[in-house]
Amino acid sequence: MPTFPRRKKTGGAPRAPRFSRLKRFGRRAEDKGGPRGRGIYLLPNAFTTGALFCGFYAIVMAMNHRWEHACWAVFIAMVLDGLDGRIARLTNTQSEFGAQYDSLSDMVSFGAAPALVLYEWSLKGMGKLGWIAAFVYCAGAALRLARFNTNIEVVDKRFFQGLPSPAAAALVVGFIMMMTDPDINISARQVDWVSWGLAVFAGLTMVSNVPFYSFKDVNFRKSVPFIVVFLIALAFALVAIDPPKVLWPIFVVYGLSGYVVFAIQRAKGKRVSIIPTDDPSDETERR
Repeated sequence: MPTFPRRKKTGGAPRAPRFSRLKRFGRRAEDKGGPRGRGIYLLPNAFTTGALFCGFYAIVMAMNHRWEHACWAVFIAMVLDGLDGRIARLTNTQSEFGAQYDSLSDMVSFGAAPALVLYEWSLKGMGKLGWIAAFVYCAGAALRLARFNTNIEVVDKRFFQGLPSPAAAALVVGFIMMMTDPDINISARQVDWVSWGLAVFAGLTMVSNVPFYSFKDVNFRKSVPFIVVFLIALAFALVAIDPPKVLWPIFVVYGLSGYVVFAIQRAKGKRVSIIPTDDPSDETERR
């Protein structure tokens, strides 16, 4: 009976299946710098999208002359804008896409929306002077955001260079909320020049070099005296009593605080600068 030679057994591990070879090839391509699929993080960008929607909603409500809804939409956008960056840091989901998307959302929510709401409410009847003031505010917000992105690595994180765009938006829409409050109910025509000056002031202050405290060095994990917690609760209670009459004065004080600090430092003969001199490695964080 004829015999056939058997296949020799090779030592070592058995042969890998075909698909495992393809996986190894993909890993080698990645190790050599091959193309990789890129995605975006859902959670922080969802908050940014919510802020963008609030800015768009404020514009739509201003076109329908529903001022209260438009103003509250901007304030909600401020809350969402303050959360997206912190959530990204807590969940370690920071990305360059998120930083750029946040700036574009800020431009709509705190640049275009407040300018259009103020224009529709008060500046529209002033003709060219009205839309020029609205454009000064809108352009100031765009320039301020562009400068923030380019100077993020060198500016002292304890201060903002110029009035931050969310505070400028609150300064504008807070004024509208207070003037349209039923207890005050002042006509827009009576305060059109005040609105004009407020828009120009906010727009120019955003592109100024005046330092505004950023509150980024506040350590929320550090223990504080009991009186601090009581003062925070008291502040929330005061805001809840009458938000239109309480919120706007707070942002007015903050909008003037930078100029007060600037004047005091100049009076003492000190150079006012937000560029860190003691710790060059101190970098600003994304809001």
